Amino acid sequence: MTLRIERISGKGKTRIRLSGEFRSEQVDQVKTEIECGGPRVALDLEEVDLVDVEGIHFLNACKAEGIPILHCSPYIREWMLREQGRPQARTNKRKKGQGSLGE
Repeated sequence: MTLRIERISGKGKTRIRLSGEFRSEQVDQVKTEIECGGPRVALDLEEVDLVDVEGIHFLNACKAEGIPILHCSPYIREWMLREQGRPQARTNKRKKGQGSLGE
């Protein structure tokens, strides 16, 4: 399944509704939609079925910038909270032949 992105605007606000699977390859596309949405934008995750770790990092960055995350499922919300407490280096993927921190 792919990610569907729908921009809903009205009353000076924009809601970016995501549907399907939110993976790292779609982060740039969602960033672009947020930038086009104006200053009062929110992300609606009600129809998101699956998200990967890069998607979680992106959602946490949005939240830190003051972008509301609406209708977030309990498992995504919990994962976001867990990732907020981790040092970024621990979430980097290991590369073959390198140390645990990608050194």
